[in-house]
Amino acid sequence: MSISTYLKEIGRGANGARSLTVEQAQDLMGQVLDGAASDLEIGAFAIAMRMKGETADELAGFLAAAHERCLAIPSDRPVVLLPSYNGSRRLPNLTPLLALRLAQEGARVLVHGPLQDPSRVTSAEVLRDLGLPAVSSVQEVERAWARHEPAYMRIDALCPPLARLLDVRWILGLRNSGHTIAKMLNPVRGARGLRVTNYTHPEFGQLLAQYAKNTSADMLLLRGTEGEPVADPRRLPRMDLTLQGTLHAELSCAPQEGALAQLPVLPRENDAATTAVYIQAVLSGEKPVPAPLERQVELLMGALAAMQDEALAQSA
Repeated sequence: MSISTYLKEIGRGANGARSLTVEQAQDLMGQVLDGAASDLEIGAFAIAMRMKGETADELAGFLAAAHERCLAIPSDRPVVLLPSYNGSRRLPNLTPLLALRLAQEGARVLVHGPLQDPSRVTSAEVLRDLGLPAVSSVQEVERAWARHEPAYMRIDALCPPLARLLDVRWILGLRNSGHTIAKMLNPVRGARGLRVTNYTHPEFGQLLAQYAKNTSADMLLLRGTEGEPVADPRRLPRMDLTLQGTLHAELSCAPQEGALAQLPVLPRENDAATTAVYIQAVLSGEKPVPAPLERQVELLMGALAAMQDEALAQSA
C-alpha cells in the first residue's frame, strides 16, 4: 500500500494542491501512523501539508485516524484537555499553573505532550519539579484525579504512532500536521472533553473555529502564549468558547486593548525549577494569580457547569 495517490493531490504546491475529503484524509493519516508509508513518503507528506495547509475536513479525517490509535481515557464527567506541545522559550511556562488552578476548582484535567524539548521548558518538567511526574496509563490518570490533581500524560503513552510522527520534526527541522492533530486530541470516552486549543496566526484560529462548528466540538479557542494553551499573564487575549460547535458569548471574552496599567510579578528566570517555585507561591496565596489566567479559569469552569446543566436537562 502507498500514499503516493494522495501525495499527487496535496503535493502540487500552495496554489495547485487539491484538498482531501474527510475519508481520504483519514485513510492517509491511518497509513502514515501505521507505518504503511515509507520514510521518504512521510517526509513528502509532511512538507506537502506544510506548504498547502490543512482544511477543516482534512483535520477531521486526520483526527479520526489518530483517535482510532489513541489510548482511551474513561471518565464519568467532563474533562478539560490541555495540549502542551510547545513549551516556553522566554516567559515562564504557566500551563501547569492553569491545570492546577482548574484542579483546585474541582475540574478533571488531562495535560498531554512530550517529556522534553531541547530548546524549551516543557510542562512535564515543571510538573515534575512540583512533584507531579508524567503518567503513562489509565490507572495512573485515575489515581491523579482521585487526589484532585491534574494528570500529565506523555504523548508516546497516549498515542505512540502519533509520537513517532511528531519526531519527524527533528529530522526535517519543521513541524508537521502531527503537531496540529496532537493539539486537538480528545481521548476522553464516556464523557465530553473540553479542549483548550491555541493558535498563533489568525487564519489558523479561523480554521479551528470552523472545525469546531463542523464537528460539534467543545473547545476554548485562544491565541496561545508561545504556543501553549494558557492565557498570556501580561494581557488578556481573546477567548472564544464553543459547546457542541455553538459559540457561547457569555463564556467568551474580548482581548484587552490599550496600554497596560500594571504588569504581573513574574519570575525573572523561566527554567522549570524557578517556575515551579513561583507556581507554588501562587497556589498557596502568597502571590496573586495573573488576572488573564484567572479569567481563563473562570470561563472554563463556567463551560463545565454549562455542560453539566445540558447533561441534566437531557436526562430529565
